[in-house]
Parts: sequence; C-alpha cells; structure tokens
Amino acid sequence: MIGNFKNAGRTWCKEADRVLVHDWPQDAIAQAVPYGVFEITSNTGYMFVGDCFDTPRFAVDAIRDWWICDGQKHYRKANRLLILADAGGSNSCRSRVWKAQLQELSDISELCITVCHYPPGCSKWNPIEHRLFSHISINWAGIPLRSFDTMLRYIEGTETESGLQVKAYLKRGGNETGERVSNEEMARLSITPHDVCPAWSYTIHPRPCTIDEYDQLVYC
Repeated sequence: MIGNFKNAGRTWCKEADRVLVHDWPQDAIAQAVPYGVFEITSNTGYMFVGDCFDTPRFAVDAIRDWWICDGQKHYRKANRLLILADAGGSNSCRSRVWKAQLQELSDISELCITVCHYPPGCSKWNPIEHRLFSHISINWAGIPLRSFDTMLRYIEGTETESGLQVKAYLKRGGNETGERVSNEEMARLSITPHDVCPAWSYTIHPRPCTIDEYDQLVYC
C-alpha cells in the first residue's frame, strides 16, 4: 500500500523517519498492485504498478504492454512466446479470464503462447523471483513508499553487477474484479494442454483476427 508506512529493512539517514507501524487500509493513500515481467535473455525487468485490483486482465495487459512496447522490437521474427508463471494469483492456472485474455493477445499478436505454471509452493524457482523481485526489495528496503512516484523511482533505480535494468510504469484504473468467462467462450479458445502436467502447461494458438481486432494493437 502507498502511505506513510514502515517498510522492512534498514537505510542510512540523518534523522529517524516517523512512520506508522501497522499498514491499515484506512491509513493508505492508495493501493499499489505490482505485476512484473522479466525478460531473461536481456536481463531486463518491467514492473507495471496498478492502483486497483490484481486481476487476470491486469496481468495480461502488463504482458501485452511489454510485447507492444519492447518485445516485438527486440524479437521481430518471433512467432512463439513462453511465459513462466505462478499457479495462483492473477495468473492462476485455473483462471478462465487469464486464459481468455491470453487468447486475445495471441490473436492480435499472431503469437503461439505457451504457458508453464510452477506447481503450488514452487514459485521461488521462477527466475523473476530471485533475479528481479528480490533486488527491488533490497533497493527500497527501509524506504517508506509514500507515493507512486517514490515507488516507481526505486523500482527503476534497481541495478545489479550482472547488468539488470528495470523499467516501471503506472497503470491507473481499468481492472475491476468479478469478470467471468462462460463455457461457450471457453469452448472457442484455441488452447492445447501439454501431455506432461496438462493442468499447468498449455499452448494457446492464434485465431484469425478481424480488422477491428488488429486496431487494438497500438504501437509505442
């Protein structure tokens, strides 16, 4: 949460910073919802910070923004995308909205999107945990996150000796809870479960798009 709250860790300062010990929601200025994308080959992290709810639509919007603004420029000949994700949260392996939104991304980008979820309790094996999130936590340790600007500044200021670079973006509104996907909509998805661990691993194939759907792909 954004507000005058204690942030775990220690930092050097001339005077002690007065903060609230407990982060009660009523004392917060805003709710910060971070979603990260880590590009392994370039050692670059992308953090999208929302101000509403951590939803599947928000998660896929973050991946879509990464692809439109950077991914397709770096990988112009790519026709496949591999996503490593936790099995829960906004990118849950059981979420219909997550899969439906990925289908839309696959359709407009013409990418075959393969998703491999880490089993419950195994998310720490995900490279994004120890190559991005952990370094961000170290960089802002002991710093009260009193505003979105402060949060974004410390995210983007995260660096490592191995050359990690991080970009941060603020995404306001547009991710409400309660979205549903019907059985009929699920039946129209072009999704193929893998032979091994089909509940956690699957590939979504692009379907033919209309002109209106192509217009949704806005270039940065």
